[in-house]
Amino acid sequence: MTLPNQRVVPAFRITSYEKSKKYYVDILGFTIEWEHRFEPNFPVFMSLKRDNMSIYLTEHSGDCQVGGLIHFVIPDVDSWYREFRDRGARISDPPNNDLGFINMTVTDPDGNQLRFMEPSPNSA
Repeated sequence: MTLPNQRVVPAFRITSYEKSKKYYVDILGFTIEWEHRFEPNFPVFMSLKRDNMSIYLTEHSGDCQVGGLIHFVIPDVDSWYREFRDRGARISDPPNNDLGFINMTVTDPDGNQLRFMEPSPNSA
């Protein structure tokens, strides 16, 4: 078995499966790897993936609280920014150069933040 490059999978608490699924899949371009419910109509726990980066979304109130922040290191913040902007993402912080990274922050329907960042060419 080959281990993926990403060795930790962060989780966000969500409050609406349908709203979050639409946002993460249709607007942010993630794909659903799997979904789990203990019983029909129970809270969902799901895995999403984009470009070999995975995250979990959970409706289970005991897993974590809403309002988290996850960092993703990507090769081109500007192209992702244009893609997200064109799809109507809630961009709370457009591309900027901070602490040696070009980064931007997107906020999901629950207030969780996804920060996409690439090493700045001036950070050598």
